[in-house]
Amino acid sequence: MSSILLVYSTTDGHTGLICERLRQVIEALGHKARVELLAQADGLDLEAFDAIVIGASIRYGKHQPQVAQFIARNQALLERKANAFFTVNIVARKPNKNRPENNPYLLKFLRQISWKPKLLGVFAGKLDYPRYRFFDRLMIRFIMLITDGPTDPKAVIEFTDWNQVEAFGRQLAEAV
Repeated sequence: MSSILLVYSTTDGHTGLICERLRQVIEALGHKARVELLAQADGLDLEAFDAIVIGASIRYGKHQPQVAQFIARNQALLERKANAFFTVNIVARKPNKNRPENNPYLLKFLRQISWKPKLLGVFAGKLDYPRYRFFDRLMIRFIMLITDGPTDPKAVIEFTDWNQVEAFGRQLAEAV
């Protein structure tokens, strides 16, 4: 039985839900898994885990700065262990942008860091206009307009392919 740490950054909470589903899959396959916010991970004994998985959401085309900072601080440790990285973004709702080799945000992020994750994932997120602050709702609606996405300000749409998330969880369990 291996111990897997799933750490994540999130803007609206959906990446945390994806991590919880991954935890369920991993534990169903006989491993131990722990989910933590990335901001709290520095207080953990990272050496105690057999694998470390980092999940990060996108807002306005970027991951939160703390993601790259965590990776830089812990790169040597990450490289010694089984590891993975996944990103959650709305552009992944499109079939031509929903895989590691074609998701522009993941590819851009990987060019900005020197760490090379052993396993990569891309998941479509959730659009929740009623929950957004006025400025975010306005900006995201504009982005959706120019990318042929939904613009109804009352729309709540979950684009996540949970079967894809579960398949990634099985890959994680097999990698340790």
